[in-house]
Amino acid sequence: MVYLDHAATTPPRPEVLADMTDGFGVLGNASSLHAAGRQARRTVEESRETIAEALGCTPHEVVFTSGGTEADNLAVKGLYWARHARDPARRRVLVSAVEHHAVLDPAHWMADHQGALVEELPVDGYGRLDPGTLRAAIERDPGSVALVSVMWANNEVGTVQPIAELAAVAAEYDIWFHTDAVQAVGVEPVDFAASGVSALTLTGHKLGGPVGAGALLLARGVDPVPVLHGGGQEREVRSGTLMTPLLRGFATAVRLAVAERAEHAAELAALRDELVAAVRAAVPDIRLNGHPTERLAGNANIGFPGCEGDALLMLLDAQGICCSTGSACSAGVSQASHVLLAMGADPDTARESLRFSLGRGSTSADVKALAEAIGPAVERARKARARRRS
Repeated sequence: MVYLDHAATTPPRPEVLADMTDGFGVLGNASSLHAAGRQARRTVEESRETIAEALGCTPHEVVFTSGGTEADNLAVKGLYWARHARDPARRRVLVSAVEHHAVLDPAHWMADHQGALVEELPVDGYGRLDPGTLRAAIERDPGSVALVSVMWANNEVGTVQPIAELAAVAAEYDIWFHTDAVQAVGVEPVDFAASGVSALTLTGHKLGGPVGAGALLLARGVDPVPVLHGGGQEREVRSGTLMTPLLRGFATAVRLAVAERAEHAAELAALRDELVAAVRAAVPDIRLNGHPTERLAGNANIGFPGCEGDALLMLLDAQGICCSTGSACSAGVSQASHVLLAMGADPDTARESLRFSLGRGSTSADVKALAEAIGPAVERARKARARRRS
């Protein structure tokens, strides 16, 4: 199998597996007062400290969640509720039009059920949000904005946003700024304090950690209304028994990913360029979607004119090559990518793209296998599309 879908999920690192395996053999609830509970609590707090050190925040600013989707929901819903409660005039939620559905869907749920006014801000042809666009949207009525949420790097096309500039604009108007950095941590230089954001989402399984462990980083004074209620284990912000072994593995994954980031990103970028060149040699009329330079090192979102992306994906899958038409969360849903549509593509063009995403373990042999398979697969996909339309 040739696995080119690391943006969807990537294998746990051996060090992570070893940490979790050891942890699963240790009994104890981190909220219990006895010795076993105190030992579990120590592991949780050491994990929190590890993540804080790696990402430029204090341990108190790390709130553990079950993953990116929960963290995004807590940020969008909880921060809106908190700000709106303080000032009922603040009803607007500003998001970029290319956000992950873990941000877009809770934002629109808030509009349908909680009276929020959601505005999707337009991006350019590369998928980037200009700080001037954000400023103009805020200045239409600065006192009505409760929250801004813009992802650090796009999961589909890999475009990296100017987060520090965008966060600075929001800060000028005393508006909380959340960023989904799920794809960025371990590939981009992510520093919570230096970025100026109010809240930041990350998850374990995108960077060699386990599925089921994530975090929302919250700056001091930024306190969302809880989405989950119960024991209040995480600063009274998030309830639920902490899964100590997963958090230990999560922390190890973050520590290693950040420590190795520069070298790893350089290797990924070189392999990505090799992949794009190899595919272009086989199919000369491809399009590379997303920003040409400000993009994730391991992301290649490629348009294949005359093909249906879903059909091409299955043809490659039959050859043992795993890739994606976009977000894994939208898999199986036959619709054009909202990201490519927001970037100006028409619906037919938006359905022509595949995402190839590289990670640890990706090799030139994987690129060679794709290069050998892509030409015949594209030819078959184009003939099939032409037959359906004739």
